Amino acid sequence: MKTEVPSKTAIERKWHVVDAQDVVLGRLASQVAMILMGKHKPSYTPFLDTGDHVIVINASRVRLTGRKEEQKIYRQHSGYPGGLREVSARKMRATRPIKLIEDAVAGMLPKNKLGKQMYRKLNVYAGDQHPHQAQKPVALAANV
Repeated sequence: MKTEVPSKTAIERKWHVVDAQDVVLGRLASQVAMILMGKHKPSYTPFLDTGDHVIVINASRVRLTGRKEEQKIYRQHSGYPGGLREVSARKMRATRPIKLIEDAVAGMLPKNKLGKQMYRKLNVYAGDQHPHQAQKPVALAANV
C-alpha cells in the first residue's frame, strides 16, 4: 500500500471566519493554528502546507483570563543597547489589538519557512468587517 502525498495543485484551500468576541485568546489561537497547518484535514502532511485561510474578526474584543491584562508584557528589542521596549497587554489592546492574536497564533506555528508560509494565510481585523466576501468564507465556531 502506498502513502498518498498531495501535490500543490491537489490541495484544496477553504476560507474560514472566526469571531473572536468574548473568546479566550489562547484557545482561539490554538484552534486557528490547527486550521492554518491543515491538521483538521485527512490529507495533513507535516512537511507540506495543506492548511486553509483564516479570517479573525473582532480582535479587539478577545478575552484574556486572570490578570493577564495588567501582567502580560510584550517585549521587542531593536538590537541596540537600551533598545528594549515593553508594552502591557492592556496598552497593546488599546493601540494594536490585531497584534494580540497575530503573536499568539505565530507562537503556535512551526518556526521555519513552512510556518511563515502558513502565517501568511492569517487575516486579522479589529472590527466586525472584512474585505474577503468574494472568497465566500465559512463561519467557524470558536470552541470556548
